[in-house]
Amino acid sequence: MIDQVTELLRQTAAQAILPRYQALCAQDIVEKSPGELVTAADREAEALITAGLTALLPGSVVLGEEAVSAQAQLRERLAHDGDLWLVDPLDGTANFVAGQPCFAVMVALVRRGETVAAWMLDPLADRMHTAERGSGAWTDGVRAHTSHAAPCEEALRGAVFTRFLPPDLRTRTEARAGRIAQVLPGLRCAGHEYPAIAAGQQHFALFWRAESWDHAPGALFLTEAGGQVARLDGTGYTPVDVRPGLLAAQNPDTWDAVHRALLAP
Repeated sequence: MIDQVTELLRQTAAQAILPRYQALCAQDIVEKSPGELVTAADREAEALITAGLTALLPGSVVLGEEAVSAQAQLRERLAHDGDLWLVDPLDGTANFVAGQPCFAVMVALVRRGETVAAWMLDPLADRMHTAERGSGAWTDGVRAHTSHAAPCEEALRGAVFTRFLPPDLRTRTEARAGRIAQVLPGLRCAGHEYPAIAAGQQHFALFWRAESWDHAPGALFLTEAGGQVARLDGTGYTPVDVRPGLLAAQNPDTWDAVHRALLAP
């Protein structure tokens, strides 16, 4: 199934996404909510992926970002106890609209509330990140492993997405930013953020918004590579838990160090 979904995402990117990159018309872009954009590429890609996944796994249910945006009641599908696909057809839409190269196509397969497989495609680089629960993570077929090193707090560098943080949490993290080496602005694309942590390009990322289609693929990939993804109170991540707040780090010791530096009371 890993190869079949991989091929589906590559075909979708070639048909619906790449032809529109840096070639969008004004009518291709809609503001679906304040500050949130959707494009013709998002919508066509989600339709193609949805059709392909349901054909691949008959009886499965698909929960796509754009479908939920149009019909909020579809979120109830998170409670589905059978095979559930989570789909982000174009993660990093704002980057895509701006003609910037940081965007991805993402899918996760969920069974009984747990992510069991994940795919994240970088269409421009044709780079595919995959993971299977209990079996590992791969980038273009090469096993992915995070570093086991645990940097001291003063050496940590990572992204803190402050835009959606509650005021008290934003104040706390901003006041403590000097405890670590560097706070990065973030890539505005979870499909690039999680692989960047796994590859050691940064140590962590702190998110507030935690939509399942945004984080289920990357969380499984990073965890299977040796990282840790957990809620801000330390409880483990599952895609059916809709609470906000998520900290991803290259390994458990780094997660603890970031939490102490930026979040601990």
